[in-house]
Order: sequence, then structure tokens, then C-alpha cells
Amino acid sequence: MARASTTSDAFNAVAEPRRREILVYLAGGEQPVGAIVAALAMEQPSVSKHLRVLHKVGLVGVRRCGRQKLYQTNAAALRPLHEWTGFFERYWQHQLLRVKERAEAKVAGSAFPKSNKTHGGERNV
Repeated sequence: MARASTTSDAFNAVAEPRRREILVYLAGGEQPVGAIVAALAMEQPSVSKHLRVLHKVGLVGVRRCGRQKLYQTNAAALRPLHEWTGFFERYWQHQLLRVKERAEAKVAGSAFPKSNKTHGGERNV
């Protein structure tokens, strides 16, 4: 089966790590291309290419301000991604709870003596 184009949907578009970086950066507010280039230390043609893909799938919006284009994250378009990853949140929360329980059990086991032997007539508790 052929792989879908990166411009076919949001899931394919965010598969590229640099596009995810751009989305995270734009989550702080709308920015011109030059600010994205400087902040992420990327080449301008590369940023423009990634923004074009993100815009085509609707993950970023753009508005003109004079000669400048300002880009911003489109939160509504990110919703399907959030909902899909949210499905797996239960799994990760369960895993984190297990790690926490194991860590607490290990700390509790090493903080107290394992036996209740008496020393000098007193019992350790």
C-alpha cells in the first residue's frame, strides 16, 4: 500500500519533527516566517515549505499584515490529533501509576528494616 502524501491529512503532516517544532512555536502566538527561521535555526526555504504543508492540511492559518504573512496554529484542526492520542492516555497513565507504585514500594522497602527483630528489649516497628 502506498504511503499517503504529507499534505493529505494532519497526521501525515505532523509526522515530520520539524513541522511539530513549528506548531509548538506557533502555539505561543502568531509569527512571521523570519521569526520562525530565527527561533528554530532553520533555513527560510525549509520553513516556508513546512508552513505550506501545515497550511494545506489546515493546521496553521495565515493572515497578511502589509507585506508580511503572519502564521498561527489552528487549534480546531489539531482536535482530531488530540482526540486520537487521548485514546492512549489511559494506557500511559496506567503505566505511570505502575512505575510510581514500584518506586514507592522500593523506597518503603529500603527505608524500614525488613525484620522485626528486637534490639535491647525493644521491638522495631
